[in-house]
Amino acid sequence: MKLFHSPASPYVRKVMVIAHETGQSVETIPASMTPVARSAEVTAQNPLGKVPTAITDDGPLYDSRVICAWLDAQHDGAPLYPAAGPARWAALRREALADGLLDAALLARYEGFLRPEALRWPEWMQGQMDKVSASLDALEQEAGGYAGIDAGLIAVGCALGYLDFRFAALDWRSVHPALAAWHEDFATRPSMIATRPPEA
Repeated sequence: MKLFHSPASPYVRKVMVIAHETGQSVETIPASMTPVARSAEVTAQNPLGKVPTAITDDGPLYDSRVICAWLDAQHDGAPLYPAAGPARWAALRREALADGLLDAALLARYEGFLRPEALRWPEWMQGQMDKVSASLDALEQEAGGYAGIDAGLIAVGCALGYLDFRFAALDWRSVHPALAAWHEDFATRPSMIATRPPEA
C-alpha cells in the first residue's frame, strides 16, 4: 500500500499505528496541503484532497477509518476491529468520538492559524473547543476500563497526542487524571513512539 502522508496529521498517524501494530509496511508519499491549498496529486486519487489517502492494488481508499479497517483485514493476527459483539461497538464508538474530537481541534487550529486575524470568529472557535472539552470528559469517564489495544484506543491515543502537539497550553491532564494515566502508558507503545509528530 502507498499512502499520501503528512507526519503532522493525526489521521495519518492512526493509519501508521495500525500498520505498525499489524506488521505491515507502508510506502509513504509526502503530501502537503491545507483547506485552501489542495494537492493535485492527492485530488487525482481522492476528490476531497485530504490525507490520508491510500493507493492499493484494488484502487484508492480515503478516510482514516476506511484505510485502518482495510489494513486490519490484511493480516492474520488478532483484529484491531473486534469482529462482533459489545467489544466491536465500543471500539467503533471510541474511534468515532476520538475522530470527532480531532475534527473540532483541527477546525480550531485552522481558525487560529490559517484564517486572517481580522476574520476570526472567537465564538465559533470556542464552540469547537467546547466539543474537545466534552469529548475529553466522556473519555475520562471510561478511561479506567481501557485495556489492551484496539482501533478505538489507537484513535484515542492519536487524538490526545495531537492535543499535546498543537494545543500544549490546554493542560487536559490536570482535570482528566484517569485518561492521563492511561495515555502515559499507551504512548510508550513502539507504534506510538515511531509515529510521533515532528517537534516543530
